[in-house]
Amino acid sequence: MLFEILPDALLDAVLDTLKILPFLFLAYLLIEVLEHHAEDKTIALIHRAGAWGPAIGGALGVIPQCGFSAATANLFADGLITRGTLIAVFLSTSDEMLPIMISKNAPAPFILKVLGYKFLAGMLAGFLIDFAEKRFGKPMRKELHDICEQEGCNYEEGILRSAIIHTVKITAFLFLTSFLITLVVEMLGEEHLSNFILNKPVIGELLAGLIGLIPNCAASVIITDLYLQGGLSAGAMLSGLLVGAGVGLLVLFRMNRRNHKENLITLALLYVSGVVFGLIGSPLF
Repeated sequence: MLFEILPDALLDAVLDTLKILPFLFLAYLLIEVLEHHAEDKTIALIHRAGAWGPAIGGALGVIPQCGFSAATANLFADGLITRGTLIAVFLSTSDEMLPIMISKNAPAPFILKVLGYKFLAGMLAGFLIDFAEKRFGKPMRKELHDICEQEGCNYEEGILRSAIIHTVKITAFLFLTSFLITLVVEMLGEEHLSNFILNKPVIGELLAGLIGLIPNCAASVIITDLYLQGGLSAGAMLSGLLVGAGVGLLVLFRMNRRNHKENLITLALLYVSGVVFGLIGSPLF
């Protein structure tokens, strides 16, 4: 059976990838322009946010910026922003969702609705977490490290070359993802797969949230592609994309390695917040 569906799955993946390639490049070119002209200012703003951190972090996290979640993880590790602000940024960050949706011609109102919901979820979760932690009076550390370059968030080759590099990497991954999804759907049957994920409340959100915890672009690519192909419910899509913080979690565990308990608490709060707001938001989409 595998050898019978392999050629068709391969051809479908190639055609789907080629169709979105120009749009993907244009989306990343725009993102690179935004990042090169806005990232330093947004990081400085989140640093000075104070009690309004979750609101400002949630709003700025929506703006496509490669290194923003990594930079805010570093600020939190050094005690310069609150945990609520960090969670707000993580929940609102879109990672690869936006360029994938744009390149696959998702309706603009739908994209704006998802971005708006991610902002609101991040802001509300952030304020709730900060409110709950105020009583503990945790001291803030003062040292600041700049690790964006270490994490490969900024390229020195220029905007055009950077956009091409990013497009090639994501296109390759998207091709592989589309190919594997097609194989799985054909082998298991679309009806069985949909019944397992789409028609079981909570399970889809929990599973998508776990995928969202993958600390790189894979999470948002898989979840966005699955949703656009009809393999995920709206609630599962929201849960996975809310939890997905790009390399932010990886940076947090690396830079805050002396306090694993604090990192695990942040991880748990991110996962629970993403799943809860995914369940809440499901009827809205």
